[in-house]
Amino acid sequence: MDGRCDASETLRNKCAACYKQYNKVEHLVEHIRVSYHSVHEPTCGICKKHCRSFESLREHLIGPLPKVECARIFSTRGCSLCLNIFDCSNSLRRHRDTCQLSSPLLYGSISRLSLSNMYVEGNLASKNGRNGSQAVGLACQVVGGGIDGSLNICARVCLVDEDENVIFHSYVKPHIPVTNYRYEMTGIRAEHLRDALPLKQVQKKIQDILYNGEVLWRIRSKGGKAMVLVGHGLDQDLECLLMDYPSHLIRDTAKYPPLMKTSKLSNSLKYLTQAYLGYDIQSGIHDPYEDSVGAMRLYKRMHSQLHPTEDPLPPNATINSTNLPSWRLKEFERMTPDALLDISRSDYYCWCLDSKQALDY
Repeated sequence: MDGRCDASETLRNKCAACYKQYNKVEHLVEHIRVSYHSVHEPTCGICKKHCRSFESLREHLIGPLPKVECARIFSTRGCSLCLNIFDCSNSLRRHRDTCQLSSPLLYGSISRLSLSNMYVEGNLASKNGRNGSQAVGLACQVVGGGIDGSLNICARVCLVDEDENVIFHSYVKPHIPVTNYRYEMTGIRAEHLRDALPLKQVQKKIQDILYNGEVLWRIRSKGGKAMVLVGHGLDQDLECLLMDYPSHLIRDTAKYPPLMKTSKLSNSLKYLTQAYLGYDIQSGIHDPYEDSVGAMRLYKRMHSQLHPTEDPLPPNATINSTNLPSWRLKEFERMTPDALLDISRSDYYCWCLDSKQALDY
Protein backbone atom coordinates (compact mmCIF):
# COMPACT_ATOMS: atom_id res chain seq x y z
CA MET A 1 0.00 0.00 0.00
CA ASP A 2 1.01 3.60 -0.60
CA GLY A 3 2.12 5.04 2.72
CA ARG A 4 1.17 8.54 1.56
CA CYS A 5 -2.51 7.60 1.42
CA ASP A 6 -4.70 9.38 3.98
CA ALA A 7 -5.55 7.12 6.96
CA SER A 8 -9.27 7.94 6.81
CA GLU A 9 -9.34 7.04 3.11
CA THR A 10 -7.72 3.68 3.83
CA LEU A 11 -10.24 3.00 6.61
CA ARG A 12 -13.09 3.84 4.26
CA ASN A 13 -11.73 1.26 1.84
CA LYS A 14 -11.83 -1.53 4.43
CA CYS A 15 -13.63 -4.73 3.46
CA ALA A 16 -16.68 -5.20 5.69
CA ALA A 17 -16.20 -8.98 5.63
CA CYS A 18 -12.51 -9.89 6.01
CA TYR A 19 -11.29 -6.42 7.14
CA LYS A 20 -8.57 -6.10 4.50
CA GLN A 21 -7.77 -2.46 3.73
CA TYR A 22 -6.98 -0.84 0.39
CA ASN A 23 -5.61 2.54 -0.61
CA LYS A 24 -8.01 2.88 -3.54
CA VAL A 25 -11.71 2.17 -3.60
CA GLU A 26 -11.47 0.44 -6.98
CA HIS A 27 -9.11 -2.09 -5.39
CA LEU A 28 -11.68 -2.75 -2.66
CA VAL A 29 -14.40 -3.25 -5.27
CA GLU A 30 -12.24 -5.72 -7.17
CA HIS A 31 -11.43 -7.58 -3.95
CA ILE A 32 -15.10 -8.06 -3.08
CA ARG A 33 -15.91 -9.07 -6.64
CA VAL A 34 -13.42 -11.96 -6.61
CA SER A 35 -13.73 -12.93 -2.93
CA TYR A 36 -17.44 -13.87 -3.05
CA HIS A 37 -18.03 -12.84 0.54
CA SER A 38 -21.50 -13.67 1.88
CA VAL A 39 -23.52 -14.46 5.00
CA HIS A 40 -22.68 -18.14 4.43
CA GLU A 41 -18.97 -17.83 5.20
CA PRO A 42 -17.64 -19.07 8.57
CA THR A 43 -17.58 -16.00 10.81
CA CYS A 44 -15.79 -15.20 14.06
CA GLY A 45 -18.34 -14.88 16.82
CA ILE A 46 -16.25 -12.19 18.49
CA CYS A 47 -14.97 -9.74 15.88
CA LYS A 48 -17.37 -10.89 13.09
CA LYS A 49 -14.56 -11.39 10.59
CA HIS A 50 -15.52 -13.60 7.63
CA CYS A 51 -13.21 -16.53 6.81
CA ARG A 52 -13.10 -18.62 3.68
CA SER A 53 -13.20 -21.92 5.59
CA PHE A 54 -13.54 -23.25 9.11
CA GLU A 55 -9.84 -24.08 8.99
CA SER A 56 -9.10 -20.38 8.40
CA LEU A 57 -11.43 -19.48 11.25
CA ARG A 58 -9.64 -21.98 13.49
CA GLU A 59 -6.30 -20.33 12.68
CA HIS A 60 -7.83 -16.93 13.43
CA LEU A 61 -8.94 -18.15 16.87
CA ILE A 62 -6.37 -20.70 18.03
CA GLY A 63 -3.68 -20.85 15.34
CA PRO A 64 0.02 -20.02 15.71
CA LEU A 65 -0.70 -16.30 15.19
CA PRO A 66 -4.30 -15.77 16.34
CA LYS A 67 -6.14 -12.49 16.78
CA VAL A 68 -5.11 -11.76 20.37
CA GLU A 69 -8.42 -10.49 21.76
CA CYS A 70 -10.44 -13.15 19.94
CA ALA A 71 -8.12 -15.89 21.19
CA ARG A 72 -8.42 -14.62 24.76
CA ILE A 73 -12.23 -14.77 24.75
CA PHE A 74 -12.33 -18.03 22.80
CA SER A 75 -10.06 -19.74 25.34
CA THR A 76 -12.79 -19.53 27.99
CA ARG A 77 -16.04 -19.39 26.01
CA GLY A 78 -15.35 -21.06 22.67
CA CYS A 79 -16.03 -24.59 21.41
CA SER A 80 -12.95 -26.08 19.74
CA LEU A 81 -15.12 -28.26 17.46
CA CYS A 82 -17.86 -26.03 16.01
CA LEU A 83 -15.89 -22.82 16.84
CA ASN A 84 -18.97 -21.07 18.25
CA ILE A 85 -18.78 -18.61 21.15
CA PHE A 86 -21.04 -18.91 24.20
CA ASP A 87 -22.21 -16.43 26.83
CA CYS A 88 -20.52 -18.18 29.73
CA SER A 89 -18.48 -21.23 30.64
CA ASN A 90 -21.58 -23.05 31.91
CA SER A 91 -23.31 -22.66 28.53
CA LEU A 92 -20.16 -23.93 26.85
CA ARG A 93 -20.02 -26.95 29.14
CA ARG A 94 -23.63 -27.90 28.36
CA HIS A 95 -23.01 -27.42 24.66
CA ARG A 96 -19.98 -29.71 24.61
CA ASP A 97 -22.14 -32.61 25.80
CA THR A 98 -23.95 -32.54 22.46
CA CYS A 99 -21.25 -31.16 20.17
CA GLN A 100 -18.59 -33.79 20.85
CA LEU A 101 -19.78 -37.08 19.41
CA SER A 102 -18.57 -40.62 19.92
CA SER A 103 -17.73 -43.21 17.32
CA PRO A 104 -20.88 -44.96 15.99
CA LEU A 105 -21.63 -48.32 17.56
CA LEU A 106 -20.72 -51.02 15.06
CA TYR A 107 -23.20 -53.84 15.55
CA GLY A 108 -21.84 -57.29 14.68
CA SER A 109 -24.19 -57.99 11.77
CA ILE A 110 -23.54 -54.54 10.35
CA SER A 111 -19.82 -54.06 10.87
CA ARG A 112 -18.92 -57.58 9.73
CA LEU A 113 -21.60 -59.10 7.50
CA SER A 114 -21.67 -62.86 7.92
CA LEU A 115 -21.22 -65.22 4.99
CA SER A 116 -24.74 -66.55 5.52
CA ASN A 117 -26.26 -63.06 5.46
CA MET A 118 -24.56 -61.20 2.63
CA TYR A 119 -26.60 -58.01 2.88
CA VAL A 120 -28.83 -56.02 5.23
CA GLU A 121 -31.75 -53.96 3.95
CA GLY A 122 -33.76 -51.44 5.97
CA ASN A 123 -36.44 -48.85 5.31
CA LEU A 124 -36.76 -45.09 5.23
CA ALA A 125 -39.47 -44.11 7.71
CA SER A 126 -42.25 -42.00 6.18
CA LYS A 127 -43.77 -39.03 7.97
CA ASN A 128 -45.71 -35.92 7.00
CA GLY A 129 -46.33 -37.33 3.53
CA ARG A 130 -42.61 -37.23 2.74
CA ASN A 131 -39.75 -39.47 3.72
CA GLY A 132 -38.59 -38.54 7.19
CA SER A 133 -35.02 -38.55 5.92
CA GLN A 134 -34.14 -36.11 3.13
CA ALA A 135 -30.55 -37.33 2.76
CA VAL A 136 -28.78 -40.66 2.39
CA GLY A 137 -25.16 -41.28 3.35
CA LEU A 138 -23.13 -43.62 1.16
CA ALA A 139 -19.69 -45.19 1.51
CA CYS A 140 -17.93 -47.96 -0.41
CA GLN A 141 -15.04 -50.28 0.25
CA VAL A 142 -12.90 -51.03 -2.78
CA VAL A 143 -10.55 -53.85 -3.64
CA GLY A 144 -7.98 -53.85 -6.43
CA GLY A 145 -8.17 -55.15 -9.97
CA GLY A 146 -5.90 -55.14 -12.98
CA ILE A 147 -2.36 -56.45 -13.31
CA ASP A 148 -0.98 -54.23 -10.55
CA GLY A 149 -4.16 -54.18 -8.43
CA SER A 150 -4.58 -50.44 -8.86
CA LEU A 151 -8.08 -50.50 -10.37
CA ASN A 152 -10.78 -49.75 -7.79
CA ILE A 153 -13.55 -52.36 -7.67
CA CYS A 154 -16.52 -51.93 -5.34
CA ALA A 155 -16.62 -54.85 -2.90
CA ARG A 156 -18.87 -53.48 -0.17
CA VAL A 157 -21.35 -50.63 0.12
CA CYS A 158 -23.37 -49.08 2.92
CA LEU A 159 -26.22 -46.55 2.89
CA VAL A 160 -27.57 -44.86 6.02
CA ASP A 161 -30.33 -42.34 6.69
CA GLU A 162 -30.03 -39.11 8.68
CA ASP A 163 -30.66 -41.01 11.92
CA GLU A 164 -27.75 -43.38 11.16
CA ASN A 165 -30.05 -46.32 10.49
CA VAL A 166 -28.81 -48.77 7.87
CA ILE A 167 -30.92 -48.64 4.70
CA PHE A 168 -28.78 -50.98 2.63
CA HIS A 169 -25.48 -52.72 3.37
CA SER A 170 -23.99 -55.43 1.18
CA TYR A 171 -20.95 -57.14 -0.22
CA VAL A 172 -20.72 -56.71 -3.99
CA LYS A 173 -19.63 -59.42 -6.43
CA PRO A 174 -16.73 -58.01 -8.50
CA HIS A 175 -17.47 -57.47 -12.20
CA ILE A 176 -13.79 -58.11 -13.05
CA PRO A 177 -11.20 -60.38 -11.34
CA VAL A 178 -9.74 -59.16 -8.04
CA THR A 179 -5.94 -59.11 -7.87
CA ASN A 180 -5.52 -57.32 -4.54
CA TYR A 181 -8.04 -57.59 -1.70
CA ARG A 182 -6.24 -54.84 0.26
CA TYR A 183 -7.03 -56.87 3.37
CA GLU A 184 -5.19 -54.63 5.84
CA MET A 185 -7.62 -51.82 4.99
CA THR A 186 -10.78 -53.66 3.90
CA GLY A 187 -10.78 -56.88 5.93
CA ILE A 188 -12.26 -58.55 2.85
CA ARG A 189 -11.33 -62.03 1.61
CA ALA A 190 -12.39 -64.00 -1.46
CA GLU A 191 -15.07 -65.92 0.47
CA HIS A 192 -16.88 -62.68 1.33
CA LEU A 193 -17.47 -61.94 -2.36
CA ARG A 194 -18.14 -65.44 -3.68
CA ASP A 195 -21.94 -65.32 -3.11
CA ALA A 196 -22.33 -61.55 -2.91
CA LEU A 197 -24.98 -59.55 -4.79
CA PRO A 198 -24.11 -58.80 -8.43
CA LEU A 199 -23.23 -55.18 -9.18
CA LYS A 200 -26.33 -54.60 -11.35
CA GLN A 201 -28.59 -55.73 -8.51
CA VAL A 202 -26.76 -53.44 -6.08
CA GLN A 203 -27.10 -50.54 -8.53
CA LYS A 204 -30.87 -51.13 -8.80
CA LYS A 205 -31.33 -51.16 -5.02
CA ILE A 206 -29.30 -47.96 -4.58
CA GLN A 207 -31.19 -46.22 -7.39
CA ASP A 208 -34.54 -47.18 -5.86
CA ILE A 209 -33.45 -45.66 -2.56
CA LEU A 210 -32.06 -42.45 -4.04
CA TYR A 211 -34.84 -41.85 -6.57
CA ASN A 212 -37.39 -42.35 -3.78
CA GLY A 213 -40.18 -43.14 -6.23
CA GLU A 214 -39.43 -40.11 -8.40
CA VAL A 215 -39.08 -40.24 -12.19
CA LEU A 216 -35.66 -39.51 -13.66
CA TRP A 217 -36.60 -36.37 -15.64
CA ARG A 218 -37.99 -34.74 -12.50
CA ILE A 219 -34.81 -35.56 -10.56
CA ARG A 220 -32.62 -33.94 -13.19
CA SER A 221 -34.82 -30.84 -13.31
CA LYS A 222 -34.20 -30.05 -9.64
CA GLY A 223 -37.63 -31.04 -8.52
CA GLY A 224 -39.46 -33.83 -6.75
CA LYS A 225 -38.60 -35.93 -3.73
CA ALA A 226 -35.30 -37.59 -4.71
CA MET A 227 -32.80 -37.97 -1.89
CA VAL A 228 -29.73 -35.84 -1.30
CA LEU A 229 -26.64 -38.08 -1.55
CA VAL A 230 -24.03 -37.50 1.16
CA GLY A 231 -20.53 -38.94 1.30
CA HIS A 232 -16.80 -38.28 1.28
CA GLY A 233 -15.09 -38.72 -2.07
CA LEU A 234 -18.33 -39.51 -3.88
CA ASP A 235 -16.68 -39.26 -7.30
CA GLN A 236 -14.71 -42.41 -6.52
CA ASP A 237 -17.65 -44.20 -4.90
CA LEU A 238 -20.00 -43.54 -7.83
CA GLU A 239 -17.28 -44.47 -10.31
CA CYS A 240 -16.63 -47.85 -8.71
CA LEU A 241 -20.41 -48.46 -8.59
CA LEU A 242 -20.59 -47.53 -12.31
CA MET A 243 -23.34 -45.03 -11.45
CA ASP A 244 -24.00 -41.34 -11.76
CA TYR A 245 -26.29 -38.96 -9.91
CA PRO A 246 -27.33 -35.33 -10.53
CA SER A 247 -24.69 -32.95 -9.17
CA HIS A 248 -27.28 -30.66 -7.55
CA LEU A 249 -28.22 -33.55 -5.23
CA ILE A 250 -24.65 -34.46 -4.21
CA ARG A 251 -23.14 -33.25 -0.93
CA ASP A 252 -19.49 -34.31 -0.81
CA THR A 253 -17.69 -33.44 2.43
CA ALA A 254 -14.35 -33.76 0.59
CA LYS A 255 -15.28 -30.86 -1.71
CA TYR A 256 -17.36 -28.53 0.47
CA PRO A 257 -15.43 -25.19 0.56
CA PRO A 258 -16.06 -24.39 4.27
CA LEU A 259 -14.53 -27.77 5.17
CA MET A 260 -11.53 -27.49 2.85
CA LYS A 261 -8.11 -27.16 4.43
CA THR A 262 -5.94 -24.18 3.58
CA SER A 263 -2.77 -26.27 3.77
CA LYS A 264 -1.75 -29.04 1.37
CA LEU A 265 -2.48 -31.72 3.97
CA SER A 266 -5.11 -34.31 3.10
CA ASN A 267 -8.71 -33.24 3.53
CA SER A 268 -9.49 -36.76 4.74
CA LEU A 269 -12.65 -37.97 6.46
CA LYS A 270 -10.47 -39.10 9.36
CA TYR A 271 -9.19 -35.54 9.88
CA LEU A 272 -12.63 -33.95 9.53
CA THR A 273 -14.27 -36.24 12.08
CA GLN A 274 -11.46 -35.54 14.55
CA ALA A 275 -11.52 -31.77 13.98
CA TYR A 276 -15.28 -31.14 13.82
CA LEU A 277 -16.95 -34.12 15.53
CA GLY A 278 -14.40 -34.98 18.20
CA TYR A 279 -13.76 -38.68 17.63
CA ASP A 280 -11.40 -40.95 15.69
CA ILE A 281 -12.23 -43.29 12.80
CA GLN A 282 -10.37 -45.53 10.39
CA SER A 283 -7.83 -46.56 13.01
CA GLY A 284 -7.71 -50.09 11.60
CA ILE A 285 -9.86 -51.78 8.99
CA HIS A 286 -12.12 -49.21 7.34
CA ASP A 287 -15.84 -49.81 7.80
CA PRO A 288 -18.29 -48.30 5.27
CA TYR A 289 -20.95 -47.92 7.97
CA GLU A 290 -18.57 -45.83 10.07
CA ASP A 291 -17.54 -43.78 7.02
CA SER A 292 -21.11 -43.13 5.86
CA VAL A 293 -22.15 -42.08 9.37
CA GLY A 294 -19.12 -39.77 9.66
CA ALA A 295 -19.98 -38.03 6.38
CA MET A 296 -23.65 -37.77 7.37
CA ARG A 297 -22.77 -36.22 10.73
CA LEU A 298 -20.57 -33.63 9.03
CA TYR A 299 -23.33 -32.85 6.56
CA LYS A 300 -25.91 -32.43 9.33
CA ARG A 301 -23.58 -30.16 11.27
CA MET A 302 -23.07 -27.98 8.20
CA HIS A 303 -26.69 -27.80 7.05
CA SER A 304 -27.97 -27.05 10.56
CA GLN A 305 -26.09 -23.73 10.67
CA LEU A 306 -28.32 -20.69 11.07
CA HIS A 307 -27.31 -18.14 8.46
CA PRO A 308 -29.24 -14.92 7.77
CA THR A 309 -31.55 -14.99 4.77
CA GLU A 310 -30.20 -13.07 1.79
CA ASP A 311 -32.55 -10.82 -0.17
CA PRO A 312 -33.03 -12.04 -3.75
CA LEU A 313 -31.24 -9.97 -6.36
CA PRO A 314 -32.13 -9.61 -10.06
CA PRO A 315 -29.74 -11.06 -12.67
CA ASN A 316 -26.40 -9.25 -12.94
CA ALA A 317 -27.19 -7.22 -9.81
CA THR A 318 -24.53 -8.81 -7.61
CA ILE A 319 -21.07 -7.34 -7.43
CA ASN A 320 -19.71 -10.76 -8.42
CA SER A 321 -21.43 -10.76 -11.84
CA THR A 322 -19.18 -11.09 -14.86
CA ASN A 323 -18.85 -8.67 -17.77
CA LEU A 324 -20.13 -5.68 -15.83
CA PRO A 325 -20.11 -2.37 -17.74
CA SER A 326 -17.73 0.34 -16.60
CA TRP A 327 -20.58 2.61 -15.45
CA ARG A 328 -21.75 -0.15 -13.07
CA LEU A 329 -18.27 -0.46 -11.58
CA LYS A 330 -18.27 3.31 -11.01
CA GLU A 331 -21.55 2.92 -9.11
CA PHE A 332 -19.91 0.33 -6.88
CA GLU A 333 -17.07 2.74 -6.09
CA ARG A 334 -19.59 5.20 -4.65
CA MET A 335 -21.07 2.59 -2.30
CA THR A 336 -20.03 1.96 1.31
CA PRO A 337 -18.19 -1.28 2.23
CA ASP A 338 -21.31 -2.54 4.03
CA ALA A 339 -23.45 -1.88 0.96
CA LEU A 340 -20.95 -3.71 -1.24
CA LEU A 341 -21.07 -6.72 1.07
CA ASP A 342 -24.89 -6.72 0.89
CA ILE A 343 -24.77 -7.33 -2.87
CA SER A 344 -21.98 -9.93 -2.75
CA ARG A 345 -22.95 -13.59 -3.04
CA SER A 346 -21.19 -16.89 -2.40
CA ASP A 347 -19.61 -18.89 -5.22
CA TYR A 348 -20.79 -22.20 -3.72
CA TYR A 349 -24.10 -23.65 -2.60
CA CYS A 350 -24.39 -23.50 1.18
CA TRP A 351 -25.81 -26.64 2.73
CA CYS A 352 -27.87 -24.61 5.21
CA LEU A 353 -30.18 -23.96 2.24
CA ASP A 354 -31.16 -27.65 2.22
CA SER A 355 -33.01 -27.10 5.50
CA LYS A 356 -34.80 -24.04 4.12
CA GLN A 357 -35.76 -25.73 0.86
CA ALA A 358 -37.19 -28.71 2.73
CA LEU A 359 -39.93 -26.41 4.03
CA ASP A 360 -41.16 -25.94 0.45
CA TYR A 361 -42.26 -29.56 0.07
